Amino acid sequence: MNQLFYHHRFGLILIGFSLLMLVQACTQHDAPDRSWQLHKPWVEQDPTDESDPYSSATPHPLITFLPPTRRPNEPYLTPTPDSFRDPPAIRSETEFYVVQPGDSLSMIAVRFNVSAQLIIAANNLADPDFLAVWQTLVIPPPILQAPGPNFKIIPNSELVYGPASVFFDLRSEVARWGGVLAHYKQEVEGHELSGTGIVQLVAQRYSINPLLMLAVLEYQSGWLTNQDVSANSLKYPIGYIRSGWEGLFSQLSFVANQLNTGYYRWRAGWAGPYVFGDGSVVIPGRGVNAGTVGVQYLFSQLYPVDVWRGVVGENGFYQTYLSLFGDPFDRAVEPLLSAELEQPSMQLPFEPGITWSFTAGPHSAWDRGAAWGALDFAPSSYAVGCIRSDEWVVAAADGLVLRTGEGEVILDIDGDGYEQTGWVLLYMHIEERDRVQPGVTLQAGDRIGHPSCEGGISTGTHVHLARKYNGEWIPADALIPFVMDGWVSAGQGREYNGTLSRGPITIEAYFRRGSNNQISR
Repeated sequence: MNQLFYHHRFGLILIGFSLLMLVQACTQHDAPDRSWQLHKPWVEQDPTDESDPYSSATPHPLITFLPPTRRPNEPYLTPTPDSFRDPPAIRSETEFYVVQPGDSLSMIAVRFNVSAQLIIAANNLADPDFLAVWQTLVIPPPILQAPGPNFKIIPNSELVYGPASVFFDLRSEVARWGGVLAHYKQEVEGHELSGTGIVQLVAQRYSINPLLMLAVLEYQSGWLTNQDVSANSLKYPIGYIRSGWEGLFSQLSFVANQLNTGYYRWRAGWAGPYVFGDGSVVIPGRGVNAGTVGVQYLFSQLYPVDVWRGVVGENGFYQTYLSLFGDPFDRAVEPLLSAELEQPSMQLPFEPGITWSFTAGPHSAWDRGAAWGALDFAPSSYAVGCIRSDEWVVAAADGLVLRTGEGEVILDIDGDGYEQTGWVLLYMHIEERDRVQPGVTLQAGDRIGHPSCEGGISTGTHVHLARKYNGEWIPADALIPFVMDGWVSAGQGREYNGTLSRGPITIEAYFRRGSNNQISR
């Protein structure tokens, strides 16, 4: 599986055609609402404010951060296994591409491993947000640079919102450093959140370790430890300067999505290259792990290649991480997924005797960068769009409801009360009406709520269902397929395309009600 995602937003995807493509499915379904972002400057706040709905509610002892165990010039032998794979072939000739229905410039750039800017320049595109169907584009070859550093920055367990973060008291840690972050407020989706609350919210949604986000924030702008930062870094604390991405919430959402993109692409077998804005491409260094690739990928979206090498080398970002939290490999919890891991028994997420439509095969579990771990189902109807439904989404397995809100329901299958450990199910687009409350223990088949368009961006009423284990999103088209009532998921090499099979019967995902996508219990 190739998870080919970029954050570039080029491309009104061809007129009319793609507006109908995912009527009953997610389209960048978890992209945050940015309507508030230009209006809320940072202000002073008590970092222990208990009214913040997304701050850590349960006190945990602080992690005891150990001093680094490595000596200068000592080989970096870590508990994170080396990952050696053959480097990809890099194209050296100019190619031509005929624009197809549904294409966008970012999709084409990813397909050919070049920057969108190179394509724009080679074709003198006046408006990169518009491509004409059957237009022929010149695709110049990428500019191949030397391979990237093979220095491992973090173990895999330090990137995900997993076991290593269970006993981390985010609120106390932010208050201890006393920087801008400790006094920040911003309105997010109708809630006024502290800086701590924003970090916690992004960590939970994207399943990214909050320590890693704090370290990135400190490296980029000094927000964790400094009270006096530049006006520009107040607006763009990560340095991702794009209209519509102002404020801490959007900036950290960008960080989390890029970390996930690198991490899950590497986990899925991708071998590079990183593509830089000037057209340069760099193959990852031999022996790096998925966590390191996630960090390298993030910074490849923020720095030119020559600066990037220093940032992701031994004396770059890693030193900030080391000074704040100690050697990340001293906290490694690996492997996150054992070779013997199996999904627990699950059932389809709707009531028996009711026919639903299977509307989307494996696609990103959250935003665009996570593993293709989600499947979508819609109440079967010839009506399209965001319609009110009285059908019920139900628990696919026994579990404890950990949190809800903005269309989300998080179900802890092992019932230990931690989202970071064991099997967890994400339900998305659950209507607030009749939605189950946190703290409720459910049996498989118990009602969770009604499908809707609530939460993120959705083109039609449906439920989006994804799995995590130890904080890692689990693909629905790989070694551990999504199995519900004996229906086994499979992908078809393209996001949203896929099948469910049970015995001799196979149904195929289709964005509306169709003859071959109906399913019932």
